[in-house]
Amino acid sequence: MSNINRRVVVTGIGALTPIGLTVSDFWNSMMESKSGSALIKQFDTSRVETKFACELKDFNVLNYLDKKAARRLDPFAQYALISAGQAIEDGNLKPENLSSEERNRIGVIFGSGIGGIQTFYDQAVTNREQGPDRISPFFIPMLIPDIAAGHISIQYGFRGPNYCTVSACATGNNNMIDSYLLIKNSMADIMITGGSEASINELGIGGFNSSRALSTRNDSPETASRPFDSTRDGFVMGEGGGALILEELEHALKRNAKIYCEIVGAGLSADAHHITAPHPEGTGAILSMEMAIALAGIKREEIDYVNMHGTSTPLGDIGETKAIKNVFRDHAYKINLSSTKSMTGHLLGAAGAVEAIATILAVVNDRIPPTINFTNPDPDCDLNYTFNKPQDRKVNYALSNAFGFGGHNTSVIFKKFE
Repeated sequence: MSNINRRVVVTGIGALTPIGLTVSDFWNSMMESKSGSALIKQFDTSRVETKFACELKDFNVLNYLDKKAARRLDPFAQYALISAGQAIEDGNLKPENLSSEERNRIGVIFGSGIGGIQTFYDQAVTNREQGPDRISPFFIPMLIPDIAAGHISIQYGFRGPNYCTVSACATGNNNMIDSYLLIKNSMADIMITGGSEASINELGIGGFNSSRALSTRNDSPETASRPFDSTRDGFVMGEGGGALILEELEHALKRNAKIYCEIVGAGLSADAHHITAPHPEGTGAILSMEMAIALAGIKREEIDYVNMHGTSTPLGDIGETKAIKNVFRDHAYKINLSSTKSMTGHLLGAAGAVEAIATILAVVNDRIPPTINFTNPDPDCDLNYTFNKPQDRKVNYALSNAFGFGGHNTSVIFKKFE
């Protein structure tokens, strides 16, 4: 059944982000170096230290879902369904025209790093104030991270492999890599994959404040996410979803699908170091990137762009920079690098998917999204991070990193399709 010569391409994308509720708006905002960070509107921030985040702007779920359906979905699952719907429309899949056999060969692997934290918070309050017999019967289905994949498959009748992987902030990449491997091994022809997150509430912000992970730059929220700047003081929480359609090449060509690019390599590793802190020398990140390059069968010098994990934390940005220098050697100074988290904030379990889309569009458009908010050099971060403005560059191969609490490291390589 396995056929490792099967090639996997991207034929649809969907994005719901703090700087754009569609892929085109997301891309245009990156090209305009826009920040998505502002004071939080979703809840009263008087009891938390960080008062800002990268929230979705002008988002109304009733523009996408009916009221009854929306009420039975945690926001993370709403974002998953909406971004997946965008990708399916973009990929011209037309589920209503698919045969039963075709639906059997389409799967969904779609994850969330945290899952239904808003639902958890709301139902904990209900339990405390009214007792356990008043807990919603939808509590558990709304809470669990795998439910997004289930809802997408139910909505469109896709009966192929269906689950999610959870690896904190590497979740989006892990789901994408699993989808890629299933297609490579003939277990599916098309996979809808990605990640979503909705953790901007008192519990989410308070929890990350307690671990000293978030920026507290309350006097200037729009400049708080500043990867590689010497004054960075933590990440900025984001929310949203990213979805991709991965498809076996011959299958895509047969239906005349639009092809964005090809996935040619993937890497996975562990730091085996600490539950939240990255390895100071980037050991796991090195292994992940080297695996991806080896599986792609290319030279390290062929990589033109790296979309870095780049969270704007003091330790993380240095560790990843060290890893890139170790992997790429002299070529590290010739690559364009950037952290699009400087604009979107950190979407946690959705980050890998949203940043994969940014990377894919860089490949398609030969334009590098910037790292914004840079003003103060850090001697430990001395590479070309594409500061403040996008740069034009031919991009044949691009690599996207995503790392997660627990020491999870993931890397994906995209190749221009010509």
